[in-house]
Amino acid sequence: MGFEWILLICVALLCAWYLGYRSRSDKFVLQKMNLPRDYLVGLNYLLNEEPDKAVDIFIKMLEVDSGTVETHLAVGKLFRRRGEVDRAIRIHQNLIARPQLDKAYREQSLYELAQDYLSAGVLDRAERIFLEVVNLKQYSVQALRALLDIYQQEKAWENAIPTAIKLGVAAKSNMQDVIAHYYCELAETANQKGQTEQASQYCRQALEADNNCVRASLLQAKLEIAKEDYKLALRSLKRIKDQNPDFLSEAIDLLASCYEKLNQEDKLVTYLMKILHEYPKIPVVLILSERIRQWKGDKIAANFVADYTRRYPSIAGLHLFINLYLSNAEGRAKEDLLILQGLTGKLLADKPEYQCVSCGFSGKTLHWQCPGCKQWAAVKPVHSLS
Repeated sequence: MGFEWILLICVALLCAWYLGYRSRSDKFVLQKMNLPRDYLVGLNYLLNEEPDKAVDIFIKMLEVDSGTVETHLAVGKLFRRRGEVDRAIRIHQNLIARPQLDKAYREQSLYELAQDYLSAGVLDRAERIFLEVVNLKQYSVQALRALLDIYQQEKAWENAIPTAIKLGVAAKSNMQDVIAHYYCELAETANQKGQTEQASQYCRQALEADNNCVRASLLQAKLEIAKEDYKLALRSLKRIKDQNPDFLSEAIDLLASCYEKLNQEDKLVTYLMKILHEYPKIPVVLILSERIRQWKGDKIAANFVADYTRRYPSIAGLHLFINLYLSNAEGRAKEDLLILQGLTGKLLADKPEYQCVSCGFSGKTLHWQCPGCKQWAAVKPVHSLS
């Protein structure tokens, strides 16, 4: 109620000032002025704690001219921020309906009305108005950003792509990485519908927009694996190391699977050892230790993991070492290791696997668009952030 009283008192005072100004301009003496009945009715509503009715009375009393239009716009914004979108819409529609309104104010009112509908979730009306506002130089960038937000909410990626291109030109910013994700969204939809060739085409377009798009390489590899073209899939997966090594963990299992399908496990180990030397990440160690365990036993695999953990200490590395060493432990040593295994397992279970480098959002699932800050490709595997 505190905010409403402040707003209403300000509007009431403005009405009084406006009426006094009009009276002085007409050479009447303020003291002799008879206040309009509506003003007194509004004050009565205010005193009786009926703010809704008071606001409507006071807003109607403020004629729209160069002296009050800024007040109308300010009050409209305040209503929208407070969630009273219906009132904000009425105010901005009232402004636009005035034929004598200055062009600059009309454009601003139109933009504010579009924002009202966007806040209300009436996306179709907001879109129509923003498409009109795009042609207004003063608000074109803001309108394009709002349209992009609408198209992302509606998952209208075909509309989002040309809008992002226009925004890049208007704002003089690089939107190619975002455009690549829009193509990836289209690729995933096409793949779900069984349109694999169309999905592959979208992946290629994504890489044309941004040749560092890890998501496109992963999608492309999965499509090639589905066609049992493992050599091509390996080529797509190996590209990720140069695109963004933080996401190597997302490709390791697929890489191992492709090499196994080709009966080239020796090449897999050679490649992984090279990767581990350049980018010492725990997912690479997991794959390598399992291969070493199969070929040379738990003890050799445990020594390999122990060497890695000494150089790059981590809870995941310690947990893996304990798991491998348990099979050769006995008695009290095994009991102690089981306690440690439980502790490290609990710590890993509570630890998020992915985190946004922009807003800190974290979780167990990789989101290509952060649910928190809505940025694309900002969520990364946690192991790459430590």
